[in-house]
Amino acid sequence: MSDNIVIIDTGCANVSSVRFAAERLGYTVTVTSEPEKVLQADKLFLPGVGTAGEAMKNLRDRDLIELVNKVEKPLLGICLGMQLLGKTSQEGKEAVACLNHVDADTRLMETGAQPLPHMGWNTVSAKEDDPLFKDLPENSYFYFVHSYAMPVGDYTIGQCDYGQPFSAAVRSGNYFGVQFHPERSGKAGAKLIKNFLEM
Repeated sequence: MSDNIVIIDTGCANVSSVRFAAERLGYTVTVTSEPEKVLQADKLFLPGVGTAGEAMKNLRDRDLIELVNKVEKPLLGICLGMQLLGKTSQEGKEAVACLNHVDADTRLMETGAQPLPHMGWNTVSAKEDDPLFKDLPENSYFYFVHSYAMPVGDYTIGQCDYGQPFSAAVRSGNYFGVQFHPERSGKAGAKLIKNFLEM
């Protein structure tokens, strides 16, 4: 069991729901942006809400970009936090440069007749044997709220379909990301958080 769990305080995310989800599983969680505490953590969460431009500005203003890039322990980006792990986010006319850990660009979803944002419960088809989805039934339901997504690629460990397939979960080295909100996804979400914390 991980003893030292940190939620990186980006200043623009609702961290309390993630913290409560981990605490319900019996873990103690610290919300901080202090470099020593971040680098000493065994497991880290990078939650995010809002736009990539605003979030990257917050990370810059708080001197967190270099710090996040130095993390060597498992880090889980949630929703916008996952998108920040990619190369760029195509919001508006110009792409926002992101953290560049996952070799993908986040783009506005092409959903055909389906409405945006993609909001509500949807199934995730996970890559076999990935520890993040350990003991979770195939096509478990998770809760999504987003209009932008990463395409499916070599980095994809879980995919979802809404109009067309997109990455619901990614991994690159020690950096993981989920497009859905595990903290709002009932038993399946709690199990995924537990899997991450027990890796």
